[in-house]
Amino acid sequence: MTREPTTERTAGTASADAGTSPGGEPRGVVTPPPPASVGVLGGGRMGAGIAQSFAAAGSSVVVVESDDGRAAAALELIGAGLERAHARGRLTEEPVAVRRRLTAVTSVEELPAAMTLVVEAVPEDARLKARLLAAAERAVDPGTVLASNTSSLSLTELATALERPERFLGMHFFNPVPASTLVELVTTDHTAPAVLDAALAWTAALGKQDVVVRDSPGFASSRLGVAIGLEAIRMVEEGVAEPEAIDRAMTLGYKHPMGPLRLTDLVGLDVRLAIADHLRETLGERFAAPRLLREKVERGELGRKTGQGFYSWD
Repeated sequence: MTREPTTERTAGTASADAGTSPGGEPRGVVTPPPPASVGVLGGGRMGAGIAQSFAAAGSSVVVVESDDGRAAAALELIGAGLERAHARGRLTEEPVAVRRRLTAVTSVEELPAAMTLVVEAVPEDARLKARLLAAAERAVDPGTVLASNTSSLSLTELATALERPERFLGMHFFNPVPASTLVELVTTDHTAPAVLDAALAWTAALGKQDVVVRDSPGFASSRLGVAIGLEAIRMVEEGVAEPEAIDRAMTLGYKHPMGPLRLTDLVGLDVRLAIADHLRETLGERFAAPRLLREKVERGELGRKTGQGFYSWD
């Protein structure tokens, strides 16, 4: 099932009253309500950002982590994000009020049954994702929508682990989630039209815009982004230019908001390598990872999260 991407879609119908509210939303815009309750599987950088975004929009959010320490760290990460958003004028409430809608648990089985939406946001390991999605499906009501935040793995294959694949789709968020304006919605042949409609409304409720794509290797964003990133790494490897020069060429010459090598550092070199390997298996040698990328990952130079990638990070 496919639907035309509508990047210009707005959250509801605007009135003639122009301008923006103190929270940054257009005045006179009728925004769809967020999902009443959201479960987020994984409290790392992406999971925390997803949880923060839904909680700030008004959803009750439960984050699932593997133990008490990681659960506490996830809540701390979300809290820090809320404080930053508040300092920048991007919250309509005090951070403490948003935090009251956030809880963390240490097993999928502890999710309340009456979840509106569950988003899986764990590392790019197909077996792990499938196992957690199946566990979540058993824990929640039949009407709950399940979504994966995968950036490249097959949604169709993940759906084989589910009894109700029609309630499943991809909701690919971008890092950093609270500041990013895009959600890539990925449908399989099983995804029910009503599930896509709900995801479109929830995307608008977050103040974000959507693109809708059919399940295929790398979807639209990762496939194009990785292709550019890998070629930029090859250019460094071949001595064509320094990372700063390559990135500057793309930001100034092509108006990219960020160069491909700095973006690789933010995404994580290990994540980019995993996506490249997956795309090579499914689409061919044009996605073969450069030797330099493998060497950096082997040395633990994973980008911002380790302090060193193509750039040094404080």
